[in-house]
Amino acid sequence: MAECNPIAQDDFARENAIRPLVTLLSFETFTGDQKSLVGKQSIHSLVQINQDMDKKSLTDSKNNHHYRPYVSSFSSFHHSEGSSKGGSNHRRERENAMPEVKHELKISCAEALWMLARGSVLNSKRITDTKGLLCLAKLVENGEGELQFNCLMTIKEITSAADPKLQVPAIRSIGSLARTFPAKETRVVGPLVAHLSNRSQEVTAEAAIALGKFATPENFLCDAHSKAIIEFNGVPPLMRLLRGNEREQLHGLVLLCYLALHAGNSEALEQARVLNALEGVDQKMLAQFPDLKELVFKAVCHINLYHAGPHSQRLLYVP
Repeated sequence: MAECNPIAQDDFARENAIRPLVTLLSFETFTGDQKSLVGKQSIHSLVQINQDMDKKSLTDSKNNHHYRPYVSSFSSFHHSEGSSKGGSNHRRERENAMPEVKHELKISCAEALWMLARGSVLNSKRITDTKGLLCLAKLVENGEGELQFNCLMTIKEITSAADPKLQVPAIRSIGSLARTFPAKETRVVGPLVAHLSNRSQEVTAEAAIALGKFATPENFLCDAHSKAIIEFNGVPPLMRLLRGNEREQLHGLVLLCYLALHAGNSEALEQARVLNALEGVDQKMLAQFPDLKELVFKAVCHINLYHAGPHSQRLLYVP
């Protein structure tokens, strides 16, 4: 319904549908992760919310008989939370039951959140307010198949629709998971490249940082990701970042160097005159960051092999 009608998207949000969806999605996601930001109390509070929704559905059963089976079937796994002495054993038995059902339910919840977040700043904020972004990131990192894909697409929608306050943590989350994306998974790279032209300087810098984690030599798939960034027309906005504030210049320059190192033979680099841009980098900035100075030198040497004419075999500096 949310996929087909934006009005339904808003109506579900007003009826607080997002919180129970995150509750179901986060069930057992953080098991054994003591360092997670979502502790036992947070999970318990989410479970309690789901129980409250279950009680409400009993009251409104005549009008909500289609929704009731899904809530009751899942809440049966943990309805005895905090009950009498035998409650913990009873709860464990239910939590271990029907893993296929729990997995399918999570897939559906992730897809629902994807549709609710699509194009909606308000719904994206509601998802992050329930710590849904943390849960989604965890499932992208550890999940697989359709569940991982739906969570990934939800994060992409949050990144695309959110205002700068939400975009920055969403983009940062994607960057932190850069090593988990396969070479053929370019549907995240595209939106990140698009944010290099964002009106917010903070967002553009964060997008450059995230893309840098895809293209860094420390990423085994850096060559494939670098080519994908170029294919999504990422070079022109990067060249503009070199004229931005210091933070934009720094991270834009780092990413541009990675592209030169891993896709130096690209015509897009030659057409954008990337070699000239790297050779003309402010020496004061290079003096501040010795590692950057070495990176720029390597990038210039590498791109020189492909695009420099016989008259321009120049070095940026003498090491």
